[in-house]
Amino acid sequence: MSRREVVVNGRRVKTIDVHAHCAVPEALALIGRSVESGSLLMASPQERLRAMDEQGIDVEALSINAYWYAASRDVARELIRIQNEKLAEACATHPDRFVAFASVALQHPDLAAEQLEEGVKRYGLRGAAIGGSVNGEELADPRFHPFWAKAEQLGALVFIHPQAAGVASEIPNRLKGSGGLDNTIGNPLETTIALSHLIFEGTLDRFPGVKICAAHGGGYLPSYAARSDAICTTFPDRCTRPLAKKPTEYLRQLYFDSLVFTPEALRHLVAETGADRIVMGTDYPYPWTQTSVDHILHTPSLSDADRVAILGGTAEKLLGV
Repeated sequence: MSRREVVVNGRRVKTIDVHAHCAVPEALALIGRSVESGSLLMASPQERLRAMDEQGIDVEALSINAYWYAASRDVARELIRIQNEKLAEACATHPDRFVAFASVALQHPDLAAEQLEEGVKRYGLRGAAIGGSVNGEELADPRFHPFWAKAEQLGALVFIHPQAAGVASEIPNRLKGSGGLDNTIGNPLETTIALSHLIFEGTLDRFPGVKICAAHGGGYLPSYAARSDAICTTFPDRCTRPLAKKPTEYLRQLYFDSLVFTPEALRHLVAETGADRIVMGTDYPYPWTQTSVDHILHTPSLSDADRVAILGGTAEKLLGV
């Protein structure tokens, strides 16, 4: 199949998918795990490239969902070394099609900061992919400040992707039953909780230059953001930490992927955050969507400039593509 070229108002647009998963079997094996899907592998990327060509995706930013947060420091060091080396190799094999987010052992924050710096400076990775929590600890916890400080210093994009265990481990009984609620509700909820803590605990004030992109349109936070402002006026005693601005204003300090499924959802996300804060995400190889490009092209409320930014213009700047 020929490669689909995406055009907006007569102009060829470079499209960039910031939400694309992969896996490294050698790293998984260190803690007795195996790859759940053959399409996650990068050893033979032909299937992935075919899907990208068909959908009109020029570049994927590869990331690996954190599964190593229980690993000891020594195991985590080796696991991340293997993983980041393999990510760099995959990108070097197809430098015009792939970039990648480094993996970091966030359960050891000082080590994670080192791994992020090594990932960016030694391996040419474009930032870090992290979970929405770490063994029940919030990303806003002060013990993670060394990681946020390093990310801000490097100007590296941090992609937050939820883990089903993040919320499911806290409220397991309510997420049982039909509907896969640990994923359907739990994944976006974990992102919502993580971002809310980063706002209300002052992390985004402490590190105002840090670049964060939240998966799945930021979970539920942009859908009901005004309640975050209202809590501080309705019950001011519950907002215990002074903030530099209103909670909703931090949404325009963050980035979000476009995986929100409908034109109305994308229109609302743009209204809450700004079109320049949204980047395209597919969740490949998980088949949530095969039409991310068309979703953006066919959302009627978007201008051509909005479409160009979301399809790839903003990600191009964030990732140095």
